This record gives sequence, C-alpha cells and structure tokens, in this order.
Amino acid sequence: MDPPRDPAQDGRDLLACKALLRDGSRTFLAASHLLPRDTRDAACALYAFCRLADDAVDLGGAPEQAVAQLRARLDGIYSGQPQDIPADRALAVVARRHELPRGLLDALIEGFEWDAQRRRYADVGGVLAYSARVAGAVGAMMAVLMGVRDRPTLQAACDLGVAMQLSNIARDVGEDARAGRLYLPLDWLREQGIDPEAWLAQPQFDARLGSVVQRLLRLADELYVRGDAGIRALPRGCQVGVLAASRLYAEIGRQVARNRYDSVSVRAVVSGRRKLQVLGNAWVSGLATQLASVSPAAAQTAFLLDAVPPRQHRYLHLRTSLVPWWRLRTRALRMLDIVEQLETRKFVRRQDLTG
Repeated sequence: MDPPRDPAQDGRDLLACKALLRDGSRTFLAASHLLPRDTRDAACALYAFCRLADDAVDLGGAPEQAVAQLRARLDGIYSGQPQDIPADRALAVVARRHELPRGLLDALIEGFEWDAQRRRYADVGGVLAYSARVAGAVGAMMAVLMGVRDRPTLQAACDLGVAMQLSNIARDVGEDARAGRLYLPLDWLREQGIDPEAWLAQPQFDARLGSVVQRLLRLADELYVRGDAGIRALPRGCQVGVLAASRLYAEIGRQVARNRYDSVSVRAVVSGRRKLQVLGNAWVSGLATQLASVSPAAAQTAFLLDAVPPRQHRYLHLRTSLVPWWRLRTRALRMLDIVEQLETRKFVRRQDLTG
C-alpha cells in the first residue's frame, strides 16, 4: 500500500526542486515548458535529484562514500520512506506515479561512479557502456515519464541519449584531457599511433586524433538517426521538444567537423543563427525516418530495456496538450543551453578543486 500523500507537501517539494534548478539551471526550467505539465513536473523532480547526485559524487571529495549514500537514499525513495530532502520526496512521488524503475537510477549512479573513478575504456564497447549509464539511462527515464514503455521506443530513447553523450565526448576532448580524463576508445588511439598516456600528459591536436574524433561522431550520427525515428512513438505533446534537442545537439558534432575535428585547441560552439537554421530544417524534415532493425549500442543498453517492465495503460498520467507553435522556437533554442551551461558550471568547479 502506498504511504499517505500530502498534496501540500508535494507541492512544496516540487517548488524546492525548481528553486534548486534555478541556481545554475534556469534554462532547464525554461526548456521544460516544451513538455506537457505532468511530464515537466516529473522531469524537474528527477533532474533535481540527478543534479544533487552528480555533484555529490563528482565534486564532494569522497566519491565512494557519496555513491553509498546515494544508494541508501534510493532505498528510502523506493521503500516509500525518503530522506528529509525535497528532491528525494519529490522523486519518490514521481517513481510511484510513473512506475519509474529503480534500475535506471542505479545505472545512472553507476555511471557517476565510473566517472569519479576516471575510468578509461579499452574499446568503443566500453565507451558505449559508460554512455549508456550516464546518458542512455536518462533517455529511458524520460521516455518512461512520457508514458512510453515499449522496447523499440525505449531503445531509440537510449540511442538518442548515447548519441548526445558521444557528441559531448567529441566536443570536450581537450577540456577532459586537461582535467586528467580520457573517454576516447584507447584501441582507436593506438591504431592511429597515439600512446594514450603520453598524449594525456601533453594533449595536442593532430590529424591522427582528428580521425578518432571523426570516427566517434560517425557512430553518434548512426544513433541520432535511430533516436529521431523513435520520437514518432512519443505523445504528440513531447515530440517537438525532443526533436529540437536531438537536432540541436547533433549540430555540436557538425561544428566539431567544421573545426576539422579539433576539439583540443578550440571548443565547438553553435551560433544562435545556426541554431535557428537547424530548427527550421527540423520542422521541415519532420519525423520521416523509420526505425532500423539493429542498433550499434543495443548490447550496451539492453540492460536498461530489461529494467522497464510494460505497463497496461500508456500515457495514463500525461496531459498531452501542445505548446503553441509561435512559442516553440525560443524555447527549443534553450534546450541545447541546458547541457552546455551545466557542463561549464561543472568544469569551472572541477578546475577550482584541482587548482
């Protein structure tokens, strides 16, 4: 039996989550208005918890202890006894209402743990496994909050999340290296005659590294195609926002390409004018792509799909009203800024800690 609900407390907890996100995450709140209200509120609660979790593991100075504490917090959330933290109480409501599987949050926290351990990945399978946890799990959770639980659409949501993470990795090669982190597949580097340890000690760009970045972005493009194809299965009120995020985020990789794949000495930045062009093309092209039969990341994300049992009533809690078309462009532009702003905030804080 579910514990007794206090609607007033639920409302206060949601407001606290939004207040947390306003501190450095204001664009998330703006962009979330592309989604139906129920999905938007659930996403705010989830995002607030994830932000606290990420900061605790990555910036708290004791990552192993932070991971253990996060898992204890999830125990309370899923037993109906969350800790006295607004984000935990709000997530407990979301988890119950939307039947959000704990396995997806466990995967995300495991990804944070891998990140804190500064793991390096021998091959692209390892990079995909990491990306499945830190980004594919988020895609799957957002799909669940939108009322989607069928396996093909969940796979597409995971693919889209992984594609975005690969774009992150390709864009941030230099910044990550200067922070002592390396996410490119080690075997790809060695195939180009690059010794990973020597390069990490003195990161510089050359054509060999560019070919590795280019190869990673080609894989990301395959996953974007699959992710876009799955958007058609989402509720209508959610499709435009997800499509905008996909196309705008994929443009990061294209900007890296325009920079000749040099993400060591220059950071790829998509201009406002280019964002408008990308959005215009997205509205024209729409969602014509068909789902392919095989996903390059299927093996690494299968455990996420297995964590989501089917539910009898799809879209049970959704209000699928559409955002007026004349308000979409400005809001959609902000979706790319969500991740950019948070990554900049995290990078600056990391530099402060290591400096």
